[in-house]
Amino acid sequence: MSMTDPIADLLTRIRNANLARKEQVDVPWSRLKEAIVRVATEEGFFKEYRVVEVGGHPTLRIWLKYDASNRPVISGLKRISRPSLRVYAGADEIPLIQRGLGISIVSTPQGVMVDREARRRRAGGEVLCSIW
Repeated sequence: MSMTDPIADLLTRIRNANLARKEQVDVPWSRLKEAIVRVATEEGFFKEYRVVEVGGHPTLRIWLKYDASNRPVISGLKRISRPSLRVYAGADEIPLIQRGLGISIVSTPQGVMVDREARRRRAGGEVLCSIW
């Protein structure tokens, strides 16, 4: 059975693993999911990630990050653009998350990138999700 919103599934698995204080979480691999996790890792929300083979299928393994008092670095994840309601924004219209403390991940013609980079490159696109 196919999944209708794989990005929402990725965010939910990360949210649940964070609440359960898991060290790592496995999600089915796709190029878009890997790009989202790559951007979030570069921004410091995850320790690292790898694509591994589990049961003959590629799987994205993400190591979660916690602070010194074992609180998750990620305090919130939100899916912005959904299959039923796509959200597109120009470079000047990309929203600030938590007054700049969080990030929006944007899919642009130049690739998946963080909101700051999209504004700098003057590239708009689909606002996929926000992390803070």
